[in-house]
Amino acid sequence: MKQALRLVITSLLLYFSSGIASADSIIHRGNGAEPETLDIHRSSGVPEANIQRDLFEGLVTERADGSLAPGVAKAWSVSDDGLSYTFSLRDDAKWSDGQPVTAEDFVFAFRRALSPKTASDYAFILWPIRNAEAFSKGKISDPKALGVEAVDAHTLKITLAAPTPYFLGLLTHHMAYPAPRQAIERYGRQWTRPGKLVSNGAYRLAEWQPQSHIRLEKNPHFHAAEDVKTDAIVYLPTEDKNAELKRFRAGELDITEDVPSSQIPWIEKHLPKAFHSTPYIGTYYLAFNLTAKPFGDNAELRRALALAIDRKLLTDKVTKGGEIPALGWVPPGVEGYQAQQMAEADVDQKAREAKARQLYEKAGYGKGNPLTIELLYNTSDNHKKIAIAVAAMWKKVLGVKTRLRNEEWKVYLDSRKKRDFQVIRAGWIGDYNDAYTFLSLFKSDVGQMNPSGYANPDYDALMRQAETTLDPKKRAALMQQAEAILLRDMPLIPIYYYTTQHLVSPRIKGWEDNVMDVHPSRFLWKE
Repeated sequence: MKQALRLVITSLLLYFSSGIASADSIIHRGNGAEPETLDIHRSSGVPEANIQRDLFEGLVTERADGSLAPGVAKAWSVSDDGLSYTFSLRDDAKWSDGQPVTAEDFVFAFRRALSPKTASDYAFILWPIRNAEAFSKGKISDPKALGVEAVDAHTLKITLAAPTPYFLGLLTHHMAYPAPRQAIERYGRQWTRPGKLVSNGAYRLAEWQPQSHIRLEKNPHFHAAEDVKTDAIVYLPTEDKNAELKRFRAGELDITEDVPSSQIPWIEKHLPKAFHSTPYIGTYYLAFNLTAKPFGDNAELRRALALAIDRKLLTDKVTKGGEIPALGWVPPGVEGYQAQQMAEADVDQKAREAKARQLYEKAGYGKGNPLTIELLYNTSDNHKKIAIAVAAMWKKVLGVKTRLRNEEWKVYLDSRKKRDFQVIRAGWIGDYNDAYTFLSLFKSDVGQMNPSGYANPDYDALMRQAETTLDPKKRAALMQQAEAILLRDMPLIPIYYYTTQHLVSPRIKGWEDNVMDVHPSRFLWKE
């Protein structure tokens, strides 16, 4: 009774705090962890990207089904050599303060995104632009050297270092959004707070109560505001999946960020019309810290731990969401690419475990000298269950003693950046539908976004060659060779390829399942 009363009270508080008269004009969305920041150039997680997608619009945007569509750019042309993109901007594109969005706003944004002073973890995603990599690394100090030019107020020209087939998809990423120079220069790091953040998307920031909710209100200056049917979106941090399910059942949430894996059978039986389970372009994995012992110089040990994990048992008995056991890094189904797998993919789990024991002993460990390690994961019931299961498998097969360490999202991100871990749980979701978004993560020069500190000159050379190869088949072959090297060196342990699970109220319309799991609020409404 007390729990039910608390849920009712919380729902009422959120309803009245929204400042909107009708509950039918508000959608409440679960969103995982509390956002690290809403600064488009300093964020790195999915919880932040979900909100930023509502607040901002890039040159290119996504439709409800995840496909590409014109955004601030109403049209574009590409040169015959594939190096120059000329974008014609909308005349009616405006910031939420009513000021026009111009080509100069994109020039400012790209320069800020790539500036060493910004120190963006995601700067590498813009490296296809001419001189972008050199500028972000401080080798070039003049921002005018970047291949980004405002031809006039409504014409933007971007010149690439080499033809990049996935470039338009890349432009939907938050690193490629325009940035409100007027707000950033006036407020500095405080520009993302309510009352200060100026955005150009379908919504504007109205309220941010940390660990409670973020409320967005419809932006009347958005060029397609008349098509936006929902007046307000309320995002709630929802790390506890069981609590999120209770909030959904109580009517406090219209859309969940995830579902507790242990409850999927019950959900499929009792909430079939609300349950959405869809293939996702992402990989769940563990990463080794290669900058320190015991893993930096011990490939046999890394491989032993990778082979000792029974992925099918994990997905069948622990996650239970239709996930695909992974013995490779790039997910299957990525356009124009044949995903690679570990050499042991063709043998059964019993054979893998036998080899794991051999490698473990070769690495210098055994019953008389067991390995003791620490596994770091961010707070989540699902992550905890997986960590416990993995630790049990390592113990059973190899005798490894594992300490589990969990941290809240922001603390976890800081530990990951500092590489304050031995083994860390992680996940990578493709920023666009191309193998490069996965394989670029393990280049030695991408900085802190390379989770393990992996560095292999042969891998880097293949990736460099792929970046400048025009023929799509030859380019794919180069990346496949790189992935084979990655899976040989084992700086990571692939666990499974994601599927996404959401509960979506049957009253919510406009939701379309898609492999990118992109669901802009501008296309959703409550019936």
